Amino acid sequence: METRIKLQILNILLFTISTTLVSSSDLSVNFYAMTCPAAEFMVRNTVRSASSDDPTLPGKLLRLLFHDCMVEGCDASVLLEGSGTERSDPANTSLGGFSVVESAKRVLEIFCPGIVSCADVLALAARDAVEFAGGPVVQIPTGRRDGTVSAASNVRPNTVDTSFTMKQMMDLFSSKGLSLDDLVTLSGAHTIGSAHCSAFSDRFQEDPKGNLRPIDTSLDKDYATELTKKCPAGASSSITVSNDPATSSLFDNQYYRNLLAHKGLFQSDSLLVADGRTRGPVENFANDQVSFFDRWAESFLKLSSVGVKTGEEGEIRIVCSKTNG
Repeated sequence: METRIKLQILNILLFTISTTLVSSSDLSVNFYAMTCPAAEFMVRNTVRSASSDDPTLPGKLLRLLFHDCMVEGCDASVLLEGSGTERSDPANTSLGGFSVVESAKRVLEIFCPGIVSCADVLALAARDAVEFAGGPVVQIPTGRRDGTVSAASNVRPNTVDTSFTMKQMMDLFSSKGLSLDDLVTLSGAHTIGSAHCSAFSDRFQEDPKGNLRPIDTSLDKDYATELTKKCPAGASSSITVSNDPATSSLFDNQYYRNLLAHKGLFQSDSLLVADGRTRGPVENFANDQVSFFDRWAESFLKLSSVGVKTGEEGEIRIVCSKTNG
């Protein structure tokens, strides 16, 4: 309990320091204090209820925020439906959590019509999902506006592929204002959630008998065998595997311990151990969950502030899946 209190205090201090970094974007804590004071409570309550029914939701909501912020910025453009939108791109077909955001938005429209953006709902929902999964309590500012542009053509150039090299990951994160430390920290999101077999199929090769054999020597042999059993050659596209084989529903530092044991699910995970620039932080987080949680608070704040729209930019959507026009 004492550790938890210290974490909360430290997160508040970190947020106070970090607020100066995003002050130019006009985001602020308690942005809806006068216009919709119960906004964060309504989002939190929706996420709590949905997560209780479906423990896979925290991972889905966190991934949904990543895919939103990395493309057009944190403007809920990934929520827009329609031909040619980000949501329609094959890279995003496995995304989930949309219904939770829509549910929270419907409640907000009843009590505070036209006030709270879908972008803020998504950011808050992802923040709350981490906490409900056992992660740190993080304060984030609000005041995001919803974008009106969503193009499938923008998805691939702005999304990390699990087969990326370290340079490719670093370049993409840098283009979003995120550092190498942020890359290591935010990769910790893989401590929850799951992936389809195709996301790591490049680490295996089918032999003449139709059996999969690992071709990535950085992968633990027993873990590789386990993966081939869950995802054999010709496996259904609906099959998923937990990102973290040890504590799949708990947001903790187990992901980094898995990396050191060569049990990172994706090729991009294994690179964090192999590269001398990132191995140190991985070892630190693997040995010190408090350190990971502290750094997560800072990196999550930066992620959820990437490319935000504020002021007169964008709009406040009435329905998250379509623009107001």
